[in-house]
Amino acid sequence: MNDSTLPRRLLAHPAGWIATGFGVGLLPKAPGTFGSLAALIPWWLWLRHLPPTQYGLVLVVALAIGVWAGGWVIAKLRVEDPGVVVWDEVLGQWIALFAAPAGWPWMFAGFALFRLFDIWKPWPVSWADRKLKGGFGAMFDDVLAGLYALGTLQLLSWAGL
Repeated sequence: MNDSTLPRRLLAHPAGWIATGFGVGLLPKAPGTFGSLAALIPWWLWLRHLPPTQYGLVLVVALAIGVWAGGWVIAKLRVEDPGVVVWDEVLGQWIALFAAPAGWPWMFAGFALFRLFDIWKPWPVSWADRKLKGGFGAMFDDVLAGLYALGTLQLLSWAGL
């Protein structure tokens, strides 16, 4: 599949739309960062207002959908965890912001922390990135990075920073 047909071929299927974050993953530079930024919109408008149980349910459903959609794109491209798949960043960002204190400064702190852990990949994020394959593998390292960011954000909040 050459680069000129990639967007059309991926976006011809619902899995391609979802996996690419509704096309954000097709941006030529920093698709993961833009995927994380795009995740802030539904979080700010909708997710942050949900009770924890409903928020958690959204995360579980988003993970299941991401495993399916990411797996479809991986099979189509024959590349493990391709950069065009950004639904994992969306989910990781939403995990990072679970129970975030109110206010946009906390939202941006959660964004920065998630990007830090997603790029740095401390253990076990790095292990999951190397060892797990397919749609689940593409999603799970970002789940772990999101958990690191969530924990750090909660510690900062608890410390009063």
